[in-house]
Amino acid sequence: MDRKRTPAEQRTEGVFDEAKGKVKQAWGDLTDDNSTHVEGRVDEVKGKAKQKIADVREDVRRKI
Repeated sequence: MDRKRTPAEQRTEGVFDEAKGKVKQAWGDLTDDNSTHVEGRVDEVKGKAKQKIADVREDVRRKI
C-alpha cells in the first residue's frame, strides 16, 4: 500500500510536473508537434494543481 505524500512532497512533485510540461511545450513548438505541446500544457496545469492542493492541505493542517 502506498503511503500518503506530505504536502512538501506533493508540492515538489507539482513543481516537477510543471517544469516537465514547459519542456514538452517547447519541444512541441520546436518540432511543430501540436499533440506534444498539448500534453505539455496538461502536465503544466496538473503540476500547478498539485502545488495548490499541497498549499491548501498545509493551510488546513495549520488551522487544526
